[in-house]
Amino acid sequence: MEKYYQPEIETADRETMKALQSERLIETVKRVYENVEHYRKKMDEMGVTPDDIKSVDDLYKLPFNYKQDLRDTYPYGMFAVPMKDVVRLHASSGTTGKQIVVGYTEKDMDLWADCVARALTAAGCTDEDMVHVSYGYGLFTGGLGADGGALKLGATAIPVSSGNTQRQVTILKDFGSTILCCTPSYALHIAETMQSLGVTKDDIKLKAGVFGAEPWTNEMRQQIEDMLGIKAFDIYGLTEIIGPGVGFECFEQTGMHINEDHFVVEVIDPDTGEVLPEGTQGELVFSCITKEAFPILRYRTRDIGVITREKCSCGRTLVKMTKPRGRTDDMLIIRGVNVFPSQIETVLIEKGYTANYQIVVDREHNFDSIEVRVELSNETFHDTIKGLDKKAKELSEALKVILGINAKVILMEPNSLPRSEGKAVRVIDKRKLLD
Repeated sequence: MEKYYQPEIETADRETMKALQSERLIETVKRVYENVEHYRKKMDEMGVTPDDIKSVDDLYKLPFNYKQDLRDTYPYGMFAVPMKDVVRLHASSGTTGKQIVVGYTEKDMDLWADCVARALTAAGCTDEDMVHVSYGYGLFTGGLGADGGALKLGATAIPVSSGNTQRQVTILKDFGSTILCCTPSYALHIAETMQSLGVTKDDIKLKAGVFGAEPWTNEMRQQIEDMLGIKAFDIYGLTEIIGPGVGFECFEQTGMHINEDHFVVEVIDPDTGEVLPEGTQGELVFSCITKEAFPILRYRTRDIGVITREKCSCGRTLVKMTKPRGRTDDMLIIRGVNVFPSQIETVLIEKGYTANYQIVVDREHNFDSIEVRVELSNETFHDTIKGLDKKAKELSEALKVILGINAKVILMEPNSLPRSEGKAVRVIDKRKLLD
């Protein structure tokens, strides 16, 4: 049986967990109502008081919160403690508006480290491991979040941060890194760089990787595992909730266990807001029930997924969520058809292409078009023009079967698409420039 970091929580029975969640939710609702004007106003508008929340079953009575609420209360309007009690600030990138600013008390930092330590333990990490952190450090939660979990576990943290990939490879070799933490697209970039430098997976000591911050498919997982000679685990998190460590994969790799003693998850119909039964696909909504500084309730993530309580062979009883199956806000609607980048990625890898691709959506004469730019491997790039045309046509036909619409395929030479040291930019939607 797999080792656990906090077995009393990770294997708790349902009744014990529900009682713990209810107790913590009741306390949190009272605290935010008393200390955060935003919550008090929203609850008053709905005619809801803290006394109406008697258990976790009453969660549906509370108002939803959205990213826009965090922008409207920027920077500290959602904080539930005085600033003198806040020991750390983090923020989102702010690429689509004002940054989302979140705060942590000393206790928040401790529970965050516990959450990430559970994830690392589930990936086989112990206090004897060397954790190579290639997430960015700074206001982004990835680097310091993974770092905190490694320290809590007693492992050796190597705070490499992102960038300078050749140096990353040197450190992997020379320092003996055994666990890699970064985005999955950057893990592939590291693997490609190793190949270009003549470094093989036998030259490094990596045994596992914990990858998050962007969606990735099981096909991409297989590619990473093959190229780096590791077992690749998913980790889920949002800056607004806490950062990495909200959910994590075990060795079964059939979904991520949610740290539900800290975060209560619901699945809702994204259009109506109705809570859906377990096993039904919908939008994931999270409530923080232990955080002091920034305890957001019923936060609509825009991530699409499914939750299940089917028994897991690892022995953990924590509820599981699927890998996010797309997002309600980055879902592309092309000629009336819903298209998710993950669908395209699955087809590419199944057909033997790399996971380096870009989707360009445009509109001409009120007609939407989609173009998929795909990098060839070094082996396939030397094919004849006729051969490449045939490959592009075959790939276009395969995409049409999955998407239901025609997609133009452009095959590109190796390493011609821009590489990201953070989250990969998969979609360029030029229609937004025309609206």
